[in-house]
Order: sequence, then structure tokens, then C-alpha cells
Amino acid sequence: MTDISFYHLQRSNLEDALPKLLELTLKAGKRALVRAGSAERVEALNAILWTHDKDSWLPHGTSKEGHAEDQPIWLTTESDNPNEASFVFLTDGVEAQDMATFERCFDLFDGNDDASVTAARDRWKTLKEAGHDLHYWQQDEGGKWVEKA
Repeated sequence: MTDISFYHLQRSNLEDALPKLLELTLKAGKRALVRAGSAERVEALNAILWTHDKDSWLPHGTSKEGHAEDQPIWLTTESDNPNEASFVFLTDGVEAQDMATFERCFDLFDGNDDASVTAARDRWKTLKEAGHDLHYWQQDEGGKWVEKA
């Protein structure tokens, strides 16, 4: 069964947290699929992955560049998995109907936005009722991820 983790962003935003999680994904030898809520968000994340750290490079692509099969990280608004990723990152409240096809699912949500928190709670409840094993991660005062009960 897919390992589903909710990441409650409070100390950093998606643009800061996602690149770090993707770095860890690549270090683990995994491929990532990042599903965003809009084409504009895909473009913004694309730009951030190119510039987030001058000493780091995250190989990635979007439908504009093509060749998904060659990309360890694929950014999209679509529901397919063209780079055959084993990890899926859900942003902007996007839901994955194909979650069972992934090893891990990361649901990242803005903890400073009441609507985003409410929607994440609803997704949690639905997944819990469906029998999934869920994990909840929250940032501590220093911005480090801590798993909460």
C-alpha cells in the first residue's frame, strides 16, 4: 500500500520546501512526479527548481520540454505518470485517483491558509476511512520536519 504523508507547511512555503524534498527523493534513487493545480504553478515551480540553490541542480522537465521518460522529476497538471515515478507530490489541493500506483505520496499544503488546511483535513479523513496508513509532518520552530501523532 502507498505510504501517504501530509506535509503541513507553516514555516516555509511550497517553493522552499519542495526542492528539498525532491533532493531527498533523488538521493534515495527515486523518480518524482509533481502534480500542480495550474499551468502557471507548473511554470513557477519549473523556474524555482532551476534557481533554488546555486550549488544544486534538480534535473526536471515539463510538457514544454517533453521527453518525460528521461526526466527524474516531472512537473504537470495532468493525472498520468509519464516519467514512471514512484513518488508523487501533490500541491494546490490536487488529489491522486491513481495513488495506489505510487510507492509514496506527499500531500503538501499551506498551513497558513484556512481553506487549504480544511481541504487537507477532508482529504485525510477520506483516505483514513478508505483504510490508508497516513503520516502527518509539521515543521518545528526551526523549520525541521517532525512527524506528529
